[in-house]
Amino acid sequence: MAVVGITGCARNPQTDNTLVVWHWMTDREPAFEVLAARYERATGIKVRFELYAPSDVYSQKIVAAAQARTLPDIYGILDKKKIFAAFIDSGFVADLTDYFKADEGRWGKSLFPKALAVNRFEKGNSFNVPPGIYGVPIDVTNIQMVYNKKLLAHAGIFEVPRDFDEFLEMGKILNIHGITGFVTGWGERWMVECFASNYAFNIMGQDKVMATYRGEIPYTDGDWIKVFNVFQRLGKSGILFEGIVTKANKYAEQDFALERAAFAFNGSWCVNVYHDMNPDLAYGVMLPPPVNRARPMRIWGGAGSSFHVNARSPRKDKAIAFLQWLTAREQQVYLSEATNNLPANRNAGASVTPALTQFAEGMDHTTHPTVWPYNEDALVTEVFDKAIQAIVIGEKTPDEAAREIQAVKERRMKKKR
Repeated sequence: MAVVGITGCARNPQTDNTLVVWHWMTDREPAFEVLAARYERATGIKVRFELYAPSDVYSQKIVAAAQARTLPDIYGILDKKKIFAAFIDSGFVADLTDYFKADEGRWGKSLFPKALAVNRFEKGNSFNVPPGIYGVPIDVTNIQMVYNKKLLAHAGIFEVPRDFDEFLEMGKILNIHGITGFVTGWGERWMVECFASNYAFNIMGQDKVMATYRGEIPYTDGDWIKVFNVFQRLGKSGILFEGIVTKANKYAEQDFALERAAFAFNGSWCVNVYHDMNPDLAYGVMLPPPVNRARPMRIWGGAGSSFHVNARSPRKDKAIAFLQWLTAREQQVYLSEATNNLPANRNAGASVTPALTQFAEGMDHTTHPTVWPYNEDALVTEVFDKAIQAIVIGEKTPDEAAREIQAVKERRMKKKR
């Protein structure tokens, strides 16, 4: 990511009364247009939302714009914390801490703390970014499991599993009734990593996971073998949808919405997706069933989508004022109702649907790589995810996968030294 060291001011052709916002959120485009019109009527300031999708195309565009110094007034950064830090270091992201603290912290207190945490850099962070808050969450999200109430009832199941063993037993019962147990988009490796980290935190706790990332504990450790065993047991149980390790999540969402599987692993955005595909779908939301019932499950979550203010924009103050308005209760209620996403404003939650309410109840269990003190090396993560896919389809044992990942880890640590 070659944005570090770029200097100069952004050059945007709009007038002082026009704010340009770049985004990738196709499902929110109509709602954004409505809100832009409302804001112009209220303030006289025009807001132009420009959509660039899919997300990888969008990410390429903002990198190119940073290099050309043509970033808009407001935009999002869809990448790892390291890339976020590089944009900040290059002067392309405004520090909003003082704005969140103003008026006795009124703006900051109105938003979910875990949503703000995604955009926060703490003192002494490994990226050497000055401590502060560098983004504005417009919604929150988390990734849990969903279950089809009708399919479970057909199999005589009326309670969700209390632990992983019960989950696998339910899979056997579902199979007897000709129902596939579990579907998700494990063709997308980030979803493999997400599910695996849920169980790593449950089995060994965050401290030991972070120690592994620092290189102090090997992936051949017994607790990591237990994590890999989760995937081996799933692969051998008959509970998984055929082709799950090559399935993109959008197709997994379709499978669940059309009632081809009883359980799915998906994010809170699915409420909108499922409603569009099958408005009559009857489903509930649950945490992934724990292996270790004595330790809580942790799920990925926090800010679903965030906007950042271009620190070089001559309209910076106007951009911040617009984001304050966008995250106020009235606008957050409208966005939630129009897009079926969880609002970032903690006072706007009363308007959400029952399924979103269940997702919202999981926010206290959330964690995310962007708030961890350490992240694993990207190459090690890639090998980790591929090894788990191989375990699921029986190409590798947990021990073989652990040795492969650890060998790559040791090579990467040696290279860095």
